[in-house]
Amino acid sequence: MTWTASLPVSEADAMRLADALGDDDRFAAHTVDATEVAPARWRLTVYFPDEPTRPERAALEALAAATLGRKKAAIAFAPLRETDWVAKSLEGLAPVRVGRFLVHGRHDRAIVRGNDLSIEIEAAQAFGTGHHGTTAGCLAAIDRVAKTRRIRRALDVGTGSAVLAIAIAMRLKTPVLASDIDPLAIRIAAGNARLNGAAPWLRTVCAAGVDRREFAVPGGFDLVVANILAGPLVALAPALRRRLAPAGTLILSGLLEHQRNRVAAAYRAQALRLVRSDIREGWVTLTLARARSA
Repeated sequence: MTWTASLPVSEADAMRLADALGDDDRFAAHTVDATEVAPARWRLTVYFPDEPTRPERAALEALAAATLGRKKAAIAFAPLRETDWVAKSLEGLAPVRVGRFLVHGRHDRAIVRGNDLSIEIEAAQAFGTGHHGTTAGCLAAIDRVAKTRRIRRALDVGTGSAVLAIAIAMRLKTPVLASDIDPLAIRIAAGNARLNGAAPWLRTVCAAGVDRREFAVPGGFDLVVANILAGPLVALAPALRRRLAPAGTLILSGLLEHQRNRVAAAYRAQALRLVRSDIREGWVTLTLARARSA
């Protein structure tokens, strides 16, 4: 069962602690979420795939206290029940329109145009890292890639509600493997694929990282998308490069402007070339390419 470690912080402290976690080998691969819960009040949450051990708890508390300049960091550890997900709800929010893509809730069906690639995500299910800035940035990058090269197979890491995997499947009519660390996300992703008619092209797998045999496809993936967070992106750089086909394209998002150089450097060290960097609502989307001979 997934566990969380949560700490109330200011926005500045949330960003500072998120960076510190991403730089620490013990926590770099963990998902970290910084959420504004009220004006000027933020909560930073670290996700653990299993109940954290006593040494893990002590290490996290020590790192948080040192980073924030406190004598002690009052971190709350708790098991994550399905109803505890913080929904990135589309209810009451403007839909995301990027090119022909339109991501919307059931309540916005009436605005769908005849030539839209409509992706409907139920409001209560749109959880994960689906911030509008990152979603729109990835959708725009996917659309650009679709116009310039043939994609035979694609991978969406940290799929959440599967909005990006569905977009790839609908735009390219090509097989997509969608992965997530959380089994609830996988169930919802599969349901959203069926809802949007993308199920024939989309397969899901519950996995941490990309080391399982399901990811070892001959020749690699022509397109890999990972809309997660800066720390896990840096930690996954060698593994994602191995899963990328020669001349393949990698789209990364879920990082803030001040994290862009650190993430780009991690992939440059893997012989990936930065093709484009875009910013939407403070969130960065990177498009990188692997050399054909790599």
